[in-house]
Amino acid sequence: MSPSFKIALLDDHAIVRVGYRRLLELEPGLEVIAEYGDAESASLGLRGLDNDEIDLLVLDLSLPGRSGLDFLRDLRNERPHLKVLVVSMHDSPAIQQQCLRAGACGVVAKTSDPEALVDAVRRLQHGLEAPGVAAALRRAQEAPHQRLTARELQVMQHLLAGRGVDEAAARMGVSEKTVFNYQTLLRQKLAVASTMGLVHYAQAHGLMPG
Repeated sequence: MSPSFKIALLDDHAIVRVGYRRLLELEPGLEVIAEYGDAESASLGLRGLDNDEIDLLVLDLSLPGRSGLDFLRDLRNERPHLKVLVVSMHDSPAIQQQCLRAGACGVVAKTSDPEALVDAVRRLQHGLEAPGVAAALRRAQEAPHQRLTARELQVMQHLLAGRGVDEAAARMGVSEKTVFNYQTLLRQKLAVASTMGLVHYAQAHGLMPG
């Protein structure tokens, strides 16, 4: 009997993790060995696992405090051979490219059918490319938003979702002043003067939240 493909889940919503676990463990040979609700607990938990104890991390980008994209970049340095599959509400080509450049093996939209997650996991289990990787890299063109940091992208997505600075700060676990600073920087980089200008830019580049 072949060994199981061992998976860890990182998502801040417990009900989402339960859904992923049940979905994946219905599949023969897939085993969820750990769940984490934030980047810090995942960092500690993964350090306690040997390389042969985990094969794949299923990662959400929108995490409290440290962003999933920041965590992914750090993880590439710590465990370069660990496969990471991003599952995110933000499925624009630009976001996909950010994830792939940071070291993800694939990106699955949370709005996809459940079978899309299982298919991506199975493909990675067998050493194949996750669906959509090549297309995402082809579609994403060099543009100003690709110079945004992970935090600036996070602030942009909150603003595009209609959240105020106070709510964005609370969700990110930072001060309102910090969010204001990020907002100023991303407007400068994108050459927009207002939230409406930011919306127009996002619409033109496929960056609007789903």
